[in-house]
Amino acid sequence: MAYYRKCLGVVIEQLGRFKPEKDSPEQFLETVRASLQTLSPQRQAFILEVLSGCIEYRKLLAVVVDAFYVRDGRLCLRADYRLFQVICYLATFQLEELGFQLFSDIVKSQPADKMRKFLGFFFNPLNLCSWIRDEWSLVYETAHVTAWTDPLLRWQPEVQELISQLEGRSTSRPPPSKTKVTEPKSFNLTVPRPRAIPVPEPVPVMAKATPAPQSTYQPPKEPKVLEMTKRYNRRRAEELLLLANLEEMRCAAPRARREAPAQGSRKLRLRFLPRIHKTPKLTFYRPNEVPVKLNTATILREGALYQRQVEKELQRVDKLVDGAGDFSEFLEWQRKMQAKDREEQRAADECRRLQGKLSHEEAALARQQLLQENRHRATQRREEMAELMRQRAQRRLQEEKSLKELVEQVAEGQKNVQVAQMKLLKGRRQAVQEMAEENRVLLQRRAEEAKEEQRRRCELINQLRALESQPTRQGKLVDLTQTPGHGLEGEMSIVELRERLALLKEAQQREEEERRDQIIQGKRAKSQELQNALEQISLCRAAMGRSAALRWEEKKAAAPPAPSQDERVQELQRRIEERAAERRSRAAKQYVPASRAERFKPQELQAQHWLKLEQSRERRLRARQRRGSACGPARRLQAA
Repeated sequence: MAYYRKCLGVVIEQLGRFKPEKDSPEQFLETVRASLQTLSPQRQAFILEVLSGCIEYRKLLAVVVDAFYVRDGRLCLRADYRLFQVICYLATFQLEELGFQLFSDIVKSQPADKMRKFLGFFFNPLNLCSWIRDEWSLVYETAHVTAWTDPLLRWQPEVQELISQLEGRSTSRPPPSKTKVTEPKSFNLTVPRPRAIPVPEPVPVMAKATPAPQSTYQPPKEPKVLEMTKRYNRRRAEELLLLANLEEMRCAAPRARREAPAQGSRKLRLRFLPRIHKTPKLTFYRPNEVPVKLNTATILREGALYQRQVEKELQRVDKLVDGAGDFSEFLEWQRKMQAKDREEQRAADECRRLQGKLSHEEAALARQQLLQENRHRATQRREEMAELMRQRAQRRLQEEKSLKELVEQVAEGQKNVQVAQMKLLKGRRQAVQEMAEENRVLLQRRAEEAKEEQRRRCELINQLRALESQPTRQGKLVDLTQTPGHGLEGEMSIVELRERLALLKEAQQREEEERRDQIIQGKRAKSQELQNALEQISLCRAAMGRSAALRWEEKKAAAPPAPSQDERVQELQRRIEERAAERRSRAAKQYVPASRAERFKPQELQAQHWLKLEQSRERRLRARQRRGSACGPARRLQAA
C-alpha cells in the first residue's frame, strides 16, 4: 500500500503544479517525464498515464468533485480536492484495466473515512443515472457518457463491499486504554468573612499645568524684521537714485531755471536731504564673491561658450577691417521697432483685460435671463410630476392584479410536477435493479482476468528489481599529470593548465598596472586643462560684468514712454459701461420691496450680492487707476 500511496502522492503534487491558463499539457507532461527519470519505468508509466488522464478529463472530474463538496463533503478539506479527482478518474476510466483488486488496494492506501464518503457519493446509482449523466452530456456526446457510466453501474456490488470494508476499518479503531479516572473532590475551605466596604480614597487634585506661551501660536518676528529691512533698503535705494538723477538735472539746467517758482517746493524738500555728488561710475552692481564649485562639464561648456564669443567678435573685427558696414543704424531701427511692439503689446493686454470684464458683464445678464427661464421650467416640471404620479398609481394597481393571477397558476403547476417526479423515480429504480443483475456476471469474469494480469505484472516487477539490485563499480582514479589523449589539438594535463593560468594572471596584473598609470597621467593633464579654462573663464566673466554694467547705465538713462490710448480700448470701455448700466437697470426692475417673510429670498440675496460685488470692483479699479497715474514715474524707475 505504501507503493500506491507514493505514486498517488506524486500524481497529486504534479497535478497541483499544472495551471491550465498558462501551461501547455504536452510541455507540462514532458517536464514531468524529465523529473521522474530516477523512478522505475513501471512507476513512471503509471504516474504519467494517470496525470495525463486527469488533465484531459479535468472538466468531467470537476463536476463530480465540486458536487461532492457541496452535498456530502462539507466537512472535508479543500486540500484533498486533487486526491478525489485522481480517485474519480481511476474509477471511471481505469477500473476495467487495473482490475477491482488493484483498485481496492489503491483506495485502501488512502484515509478510510474520505474514501468511504467519496465512493458512496460517486457510485450511488441515483446520482450516476440522473444529474452526473446530464452534466457530462453537456461536455461530451451522450454515447460516450453512456459508455462511461454503464461500467460503473456494473461494479456496484463490489464497490458496496469495499465501502463496507472501509466502514469496518474506520469503526475498528483501537479503543482508548481503560485507566482509572481521577474523581475530583471539592476542598473543605473556610467560608471567608464578607469584606467591609472600603473608605473611598480622596480624588487627587492635579496641579494646574502651565499654559503654553503666546509665542507658540504666533509667527516669529525675524521674517517680519527681514521683510521690513528689505523694503526699507529698496525704498532707500530708489530715493537715492531719484535724488542722483535730480541732481544731474539740476547741475545741467541754467541758474535762472533752477530758481523758478515751480521748483521752489522741490528745492525746499531737497534742502533737508543729504547731498549726493555725481560720480563717473555710479552703479549698484555688486559681484558675488562667494566661490562656486563647478564640475567638469560646466567648465568645458562655459569655456566653449566664451571661446565661440571671442571667435565671433574676432570675425566681426576682421569684417570691419575689410570694409564691412556698421550695424548702428540697424540697431537704432530695431530699438524703435521693439518700443513700438511693446506699445502694441500693452494695448493688446489692456484689450484682453477689458474683454474679460465685458464677458463678465454679459455673463451676469445671461445669468439673470437663465434664472427667469428656470422658474418657468420649474412650474412646468411640477405639473408633469403630478401627472406621472397619478399614472404610476394606476399602473401599480394593475400589476398587483396580474401578480395574484400568476401566483395561483404557479401553485397549480407545482402540484402536477410532484406527481410526475414520483413516477419517474420509481421507473429509474426498477431500471437500475435490472441492470445490476445483468452486470454481476461480467464483473466476476473481469475480476478473474484482472487477477491473472496482476500476477504477471508482479513477476515482471520482481525481475526488474533483481536487475536493479546488481552492484556497479563506482569511482575512478585520476592522474593530474596525464594527458587525456583524445587526439585533439593543444591537449594538456591539469598541472600544465594550472601553470599557464598562473602565467596569464601575472600578465593581466601587469597590464592593469600600466593602464592605471596611463589613467593617472590623463587625469593630471585634464585637471591642468580645466585649471587653464577656469582662468580664461574668470577673465571673460570680468569683461562681461563690465559690459553688463555699462548696458545697465544706458538702460537707466532711457525712460519708457507713457502708454498711449488705443481706439479698441476706448470702444471696449464704452461697451462695458453700457452693459453695466443695462444690468443694473434690469436688477433694479427685478428687485421689488415685499413683506419681511418674502424679503430675504435666496435669489434676491444672490442678486444683491453680485450687485455689491460689481460696485466694489469698480471702486477698486478707479482707485487703482488714480494710484497708477500718480505713481507713474516711480513705476518706470522700478521697471528700469
